Amino acid sequence: MNFFESLQLQTQGEREQLLQAPMIMKALAGGMNLDEYVAFLTQAYHHVKHTVPLLMAVGSRLPESKEWLRNAVAEYIEEELGHQEWILNDIAACGYDKETARNSRPNVATELMVSYAYDKIQRVNPLGFFGMVHVLEGTSISTADNAADTIRNNLSLPKKAFSYLYSHGSLDIEHVKFFEDLMNKITCPQEQEEIIHSAKVFYQLYGDIFRTLTAQHGLALAA
Repeated sequence: MNFFESLQLQTQGEREQLLQAPMIMKALAGGMNLDEYVAFLTQAYHHVKHTVPLLMAVGSRLPESKEWLRNAVAEYIEEELGHQEWILNDIAACGYDKETARNSRPNVATELMVSYAYDKIQRVNPLGFFGMVHVLEGTSISTADNAADTIRNNLSLPKKAFSYLYSHGSLDIEHVKFFEDLMNKITCPQEQEEIIHSAKVFYQLYGDIFRTLTAQHGLALAA
């Protein structure tokens, strides 16, 4: 069993718990309303805008022996640039004020996940950040397209209101394959354990965003 397979296997329980979050189940079942969808997008904006700064922090903390990984991080940065603006454009396509979303305060669960990511990189081990990558990309691949199709049909929204979800669904499979190949180059048992542990924590933290998400997080954005 390679490391990526081990990572998936050892975090399977946490992943299943995340997917049982009421708001995720509601989205996949077609029950999410417009305020809730915008609330989701708003919280997504507040963590996605940190992706590039977090990746930059990872690259700066890697030792020379991990230069191959720093090169991969640079590729990630190029891929992730500007994704937070896609989310704001989706919010605008829903009829909400994207500048209000930009200037809003994230909810506590979102703030805690982002804080943990920075702390992991700066205080513990920059490789732990890849636990977050595993959680966010893996979850998106498995749910984003279905959620986007269901919400779009239920709310009669234009496709341009779903650029974030569609871009992180089946279209992102090649990106996940890149991550899989990268993880299989991590051979140090201690580094592998750090990534697995971090992924388990990020599943909990990311799930908390959905478990605490309510329409009230989006109502203030109404145009």
